[in-house]
Amino acid sequence: MMRILIATDAWHPQVNGVVRTLTSLARAAATLGSEAVFLTPEGFPSVGVPTYPGLRIALPNRREIARRIEAAAPDAIHVATEGPIGWAVRGYCLRHKLAFTTSYTTRFPEYVSVRTGIPDAVGYAVLRRFHAAAAMTMVATNSLRQELSQRGFKKLGFWTRGVDTDLFRPDAPAALDLPRPIFMTVGRVAVEKNLEAFLALDLPGSKVVIGNGPQKAELERRFPHAKFLGEKTGMDLTSHMAAADVFVFPSLTDTFGVVQLEALACGTPVAAFPVTGPLDVIADHPIGAIDNDLRVACMRALKMSRETCRSFALERSWDNSARQFIGNLAALQPSRSLRSAPVLAGSRPVRG
Repeated sequence: MMRILIATDAWHPQVNGVVRTLTSLARAAATLGSEAVFLTPEGFPSVGVPTYPGLRIALPNRREIARRIEAAAPDAIHVATEGPIGWAVRGYCLRHKLAFTTSYTTRFPEYVSVRTGIPDAVGYAVLRRFHAAAAMTMVATNSLRQELSQRGFKKLGFWTRGVDTDLFRPDAPAALDLPRPIFMTVGRVAVEKNLEAFLALDLPGSKVVIGNGPQKAELERRFPHAKFLGEKTGMDLTSHMAAADVFVFPSLTDTFGVVQLEALACGTPVAAFPVTGPLDVIADHPIGAIDNDLRVACMRALKMSRETCRSFALERSWDNSARQFIGNLAALQPSRSLRSAPVLAGSRPVRG
């Protein structure tokens, strides 16, 4: 059995694609005979993120990071995010000459540029340095791999995403008393998600936004005819996604967008811009529409078969994703593989 330590700055109670991906990965890895333990912000002091009320980042210290890693005694270390936790674990591995992998899941340079005006070239220079120390940087799509390669990233490997088709199902849609068709989007209500591009469209029926975030109050004022239903989880989320006629994914900055697969698993076709993520997920499959004119994509998606969407999602399991992730770790050359750290007296694995 492989014991994998995953370091992440994004963790519960946050609700986002990174958290859902990592928790789903851990469940699937367990069924394959591997164990994922997490080194998260829990237990560290934290500060609020400027321009993002409600979101906090941890302030880890070197001693506690070392204690948690050594308590876990992992066979492999994966750094999932480039925040303070990620940098601290990266530093520990470099000091102890331990191989580790990373994943590129969030376009932080673009996010920071949108919020602060700092050129994204600065952010990419920082991220190149961060990921250059890894034995492999995992990316979810071929188009993202090509893009990062052109930006000077090295040692890139694949780690596709999956979807929980037992949770996300089409057979229990919520009874939404709204004019049809219903165009819905789900996710963080923040400027980098480009929700205005969706809400400003001239569409028939209803527009629904599920999620919370710093831009919610502003968008509610500007688009009073849209329905903002707040954050939803579990079967409540699933039933609402299954009730939509089209799932609209207006983001221009996501590296994949797991929520697209979740919508498809609910039988809901996707409308999106032709950017990384939608281009890889939707491509030329008859499960959605991608177009530079998002309204055109929305109207074309209305004609897609819900049964085809569900069938597509059923072929993209988390088990397959976990096999690929574990295979990437197992494929590290022996000379660079991780030596299990000794367990400290009285310590125990940290699972969050």
